Amino acid sequence: MNPIDRFSGHADLYAQYRIDYPDELYAFIMADVPDNQTAWDCATGNGQVATALADRFAQVEATDISEKQLILATKRPNIHYQVSRAEQTPFADHTFDLITVGQAIHWFDVPAFHQEVRRVAKPGAVLAEWGYGLVALSDELNPLMLDFYRNRIGPYWDPQRGHIDNRYADLAFPFADVRTATFTVSRTWTLERFLNYLRTWSAVRQYMFENEEDPVTDFGERIQPIWGDGEQILRFPVFCRAGKVSS
Repeated sequence: MNPIDRFSGHADLYAQYRIDYPDELYAFIMADVPDNQTAWDCATGNGQVATALADRFAQVEATDISEKQLILATKRPNIHYQVSRAEQTPFADHTFDLITVGQAIHWFDVPAFHQEVRRVAKPGAVLAEWGYGLVALSDELNPLMLDFYRNRIGPYWDPQRGHIDNRYADLAFPFADVRTATFTVSRTWTLERFLNYLRTWSAVRQYMFENEEDPVTDFGERIQPIWGDGEQILRFPVFCRAGKVSS
């Protein structure tokens, strides 16, 4: 199974406009981590999770299949970035106290990745996988957002997007002491900021590639009278699962 890369072509937008994650998420993950020596952030993208882990671990390994993403990633002395598939890595056996995957497990060969996790994790290490679903706007804007998501660009989503919509319920997680949690990331953005976030969506990029036009521009014109010239509050629903790796 070849890895799927939907983000190298707009790595600059991804680095600028994707959301980061709340401290509550990291506190939830860290609650069962046995030690804070080494962590692996898989599919690190622009390195936002790796950067947060660097404040908590002596050494962080961060991998991605996109070299362009890694070039733009935030640099820290205790973060080592390298290009690698999730399912086959250069790491030694029993290396990591924590392994994280933010908004990416749905792109993997999940059984093969979990096998690799068992190889490189220390006994009792924690694996945490999380994602975030469709953004919630105001009551007036939500129906327009849902129409854009389902109808305008709906046909351009990869099938893997369905795993986000059902919060990974169909992806196996065969680990011990499994814990789950949900969080809300609230942001206050201008319309321009929000539209640029939409332009990081893989379905939007595919629409642009196939139709040679930007569907976000038209959508922005539709919602501008409701949005107004100021800022709006956006809420991103984050879901997470964590478990212990026994072997």
